[in-house]
Amino acid sequence: MKTFDRGVLARSGVWLATAFVFWLASGPLAASQQPAPQPAGVNVVFILVDDMSYCDPVCYGNRLHETPNIDRLAREGMRLTDAYAACPVCSPTRASIHSGKYPATLNLTDWLPGMHPKNRKLIGPEFIRQLPLEEVTLAEVLKAAGYVTGSVGKWHLGGEGFLPEDQGFDVNVAGTAAGSPAGGYYLPNNMNLPGAKKGEYLTDRLSLEACNFIRAKGDRPFFLYLSHHSVHTPIQGKPELVEKYRAKFAAAGVSANAHYAAMMHSADQSVGRVLDTLDELGIAERTVVFFMSDNGGLSGVTSNAPLREGKGHVYEGGIREPMIVRWPGVVEPGSTCGVPVSSVDFYPTILEMTGAAADPRQRLDGESIVPLLKQTGPLKREAIFWHYPHYSPQRGVPAGAVRKGDYKLLEIYEDGHLELYNLAEDVGERNNLAETLPEKAAELHRLLVDWREKVDARPPTRNPDYVPR
Repeated sequence: MKTFDRGVLARSGVWLATAFVFWLASGPLAASQQPAPQPAGVNVVFILVDDMSYCDPVCYGNRLHETPNIDRLAREGMRLTDAYAACPVCSPTRASIHSGKYPATLNLTDWLPGMHPKNRKLIGPEFIRQLPLEEVTLAEVLKAAGYVTGSVGKWHLGGEGFLPEDQGFDVNVAGTAAGSPAGGYYLPNNMNLPGAKKGEYLTDRLSLEACNFIRAKGDRPFFLYLSHHSVHTPIQGKPELVEKYRAKFAAAGVSANAHYAAMMHSADQSVGRVLDTLDELGIAERTVVFFMSDNGGLSGVTSNAPLREGKGHVYEGGIREPMIVRWPGVVEPGSTCGVPVSSVDFYPTILEMTGAAADPRQRLDGESIVPLLKQTGPLKREAIFWHYPHYSPQRGVPAGAVRKGDYKLLEIYEDGHLELYNLAEDVGERNNLAETLPEKAAELHRLLVDWREKVDARPPTRNPDYVPR
């Protein structure tokens, strides 16, 4: 394994005032600076939940939670059963959404600011601490096409100088360098949301801000990135919902986290508020809605079963995500798709949906999944990839992975051993076929090695001070 280190540090950031949303509706940008001609593309709402398990929504098989609004999206759109985050932790996946590039291509391969555990076999490579300004983000491309762009909620891709307003968003509500809501989910907290009512629940407030943004955009097409902190720690559900789920679980004789279920309930209510706002304004039929999580669920807080492991691992529990796309008049309601897709695909997909012109400076790793959504044909690519050269706080170890068809291969970087699974038969990744199917393992390993070389993926290095326990 070749070795080298590179790194760039960034300063932490601050928030941008929510009042800009309302200025947008009546100020000079709305009145005199609207680009011409107006694009004919659809509106785009992208809802991202934090740390939600593939198995949390009812439409993905959960029988403990209540997610009627997420389930409504699935009934009215397409539910993708083999959708993946580009990384098992948050910041790299978020960067992949905004850039259309794999985390390894960006050299943003760990959550920010990351950690450097002591006395481990490997030392993770240096990586950048922000989404580079040189990247032409999805928001920048859509803004150039005449869209009003708004980011509401978690950012976690850099601080001052690298915030949403520096990356193509007209509006930034509560987006900072922080990865979790320090101070908790009850306002006011350190996010300093202006006008917050004492005791107001963060998920509810972000829903309100998102709906205000939609209403304030006027006649212009819009791109809303609604990025919830829920259901990330601290695990704090609204008391009335916690009691509801405690009673429900007790009656069913099951042991589950009522606070987490309450947080899921609030996140689902947020989805409902956004959908209701689109209906109220009469724009639902020309608005695409995406729903996704940034990585797998936190083991011990929620269940990822039957998937193996959870957040911080490149096993399925850490990277397979619930993903739904509602595109009225195009996507068949209630449809499903089992083709593997990745968070790097959102960028080219949204460009094709909106008709926005790609910026030639931005090379994309993803592929538009519009043919899958329209059910008109397959994707062109051969495989999708992961490179996570770090230890995670969730006991994850440095590893890489590749999925081609039904087969997925993992390479564990500590000792180089390979694991091969047929996900169609073994979604829980229990039966390692690397020795049984050595030719298939070698084929996929060569794909993974070639891809790492192509994107110049930085590997971990040996720790000379490691002392075996």
